Amino acid sequence: MIPRVVALYDIHGNLPALEAVLDDVRREQVDLIVIGGDVVPGPMPLETMKRVLALDVPVRFISGNGERVVLAAMTGQSIDEVPPQYRDVIHWTAHQLDRESQEAMAAWPQTCTVSIDGLGDVLFCHATPQDDMDCFTRVTPEDRVRRLFAGVTAPVVVCGHTHMQFDRTVGALRIVNAGSLGAPFTPPAGAHWLLLGPGVELRQTAYAFDEAVAQIRATRCPQVETLTVPYVLAPPDETRTLAMYAPADLT
Repeated sequence: MIPRVVALYDIHGNLPALEAVLDDVRREQVDLIVIGGDVVPGPMPLETMKRVLALDVPVRFISGNGERVVLAAMTGQSIDEVPPQYRDVIHWTAHQLDRESQEAMAAWPQTCTVSIDGLGDVLFCHATPQDDMDCFTRVTPEDRVRRLFAGVTAPVVVCGHTHMQFDRTVGALRIVNAGSLGAPFTPPAGAHWLLLGPGVELRQTAYAFDEAVAQIRATRCPQVETLTVPYVLAPPDETRTLAMYAPADLT
């Protein structure tokens, strides 16, 4: 059993947010960091990848849909699943990364399981264990959540992808969304992350937002004014984000 574990999800190339959280993580003296996917794409992809690959705390990685489509772009495969308006961000990110980043991302599994004091076996996945694009929220009907997690035997699942923190129980399964470190879709502004062991703590870390936005804009990454800056400075109200994801609950 591992005493204390941190889960960092959906960093999306926001290096200033990552550095701020790592300062908090050092103070917590954690035993393991789980990086839950979507380190990229984002405005500082190479710098962010180098930072997570050089962590001096034991770390486990899982892949998100972000890594999957960036890897596809790096290897000349189709990224047609990405909406046309976002493909330039994927291609830009792919061109920023080096071979070390490519090889590291290609080796990341879809899931990992960690035994944590007070919680038992915890299954980490990006969205759901079988699909890195599944969207569900704290209000998704229980019957759909049961379908998405059918076959899971661990008592706790940690996920991300939707950039919304929550902690809910469906039947015997506790599902915790770590939220997004780099671009949260709900208030408060800051880097959202998760501390596990022996309990579950949804954490948020404030950082120098204006300074971070200046650094982000200086990268010339496409679409930072729509895909990054608003979520750093003023994440949308939860009602708006829940409405965005509501159609998925009809599937």
